[in-house]
Amino acid sequence: MPSPNQPAPFTADDYRARMARAAESAAAAGLAGVLVAPGPDMVHLTGYRPTADTERLTLLVLAAGQDPVLVVPTLEAPDAEKCAGAPALTLRDWTDGKDPYAVTAPLLDAKGRFGISDNAWAMHLLGLQQLLPGTSYASLTEALPMLRAVKDAAELERIAAAGAAADATYEEILKVRFSGRRETEVAADLARLLTEYGHSQVDFTVVGSGPNGANPHHEAGDRTIEHGDMVVLDFGGLKHGYGSDTSRTVHVGEPTAQEQRVHDIVREAQEAGCNAVRPGAACQDIDRAARAVITEFGYGDRFIHRTGHGIGVTTHEPPYMIEGEEQQLVPGMCFSVEPGVYLPGRFGVRIEDIVTVTQDGGRRLNATARELAIVE
Repeated sequence: MPSPNQPAPFTADDYRARMARAAESAAAAGLAGVLVAPGPDMVHLTGYRPTADTERLTLLVLAAGQDPVLVVPTLEAPDAEKCAGAPALTLRDWTDGKDPYAVTAPLLDAKGRFGISDNAWAMHLLGLQQLLPGTSYASLTEALPMLRAVKDAAELERIAAAGAAADATYEEILKVRFSGRRETEVAADLARLLTEYGHSQVDFTVVGSGPNGANPHHEAGDRTIEHGDMVVLDFGGLKHGYGSDTSRTVHVGEPTAQEQRVHDIVREAQEAGCNAVRPGAACQDIDRAARAVITEFGYGDRFIHRTGHGIGVTTHEPPYMIEGEEQQLVPGMCFSVEPGVYLPGRFGVRIEDIVTVTQDGGRRLNATARELAIVE
């Protein structure tokens, strides 16, 4: 049965250190600071998640050499004061009828360039620009793509726990009947199991049977799974605030020789990608290692997506394992390695593990068998 154990909560010191690293990283990148809107970055840096998506300005202001400030609407201030990172912050509230940009502007270098959350509202950015026409802005994904990429020990523990829960879900789904059931029914089983094993949020439950498996992001539909189908399973979500994401491909009954062969090729490619993980390697090296295997066996044009993506407080985030990404891997990064082959009108195969970079290589955070499983 799922364990009721909860990880130790993050402390104000944890959030203080994260905000300091963000401010230092911004300065090293030539930025005057970082402006963080509600969303994953704010949760990561402060532990604060506003109760509602609101048009009222809420903004974390970080800059080297100055204390972090969280600008919040007065009516939201009591909740902000309760967040775990609040002791490491100065709260500055504003009331309805007042100009929130006039409250925020004195915190900013009037001629500075700032990294700003990708999901910041345009009206807030424009409001700041109107008061501070000498400022300029870049999205955080562009300016500081590694902001959340390197995980500390406590974060790694949570991601590992999420991976173990996804593994347990896979072990249980192998026991259910596939043949004669709709994809949506198996997807519902996956969602239920993820929740039973401690996930607070289920982000996706891909069940791609037969020809539907040739669509990497196929949403489970009403197709009835048949004997002889290859079935791609890709599922994950959040447990203790951190992501899981794993893929395995199963077969209903015995596979054909070609189906088994394609699966073996993808398994070999996934192994090559995982083996390429080490400090100092470039992100693109992981993609190259996995893609080289699939290309060698003649299916290079059927591997139609990147080899992997980062994972943390969201299930998809930088860094990305793709050609052209020269960011070097460092210990603490976590990302997927998930090559696939997709044959339109026939079937698809994908195998995915989350891997973390260690001091001397990489460690998989998923441990279920990668061989082609036979289901009923």
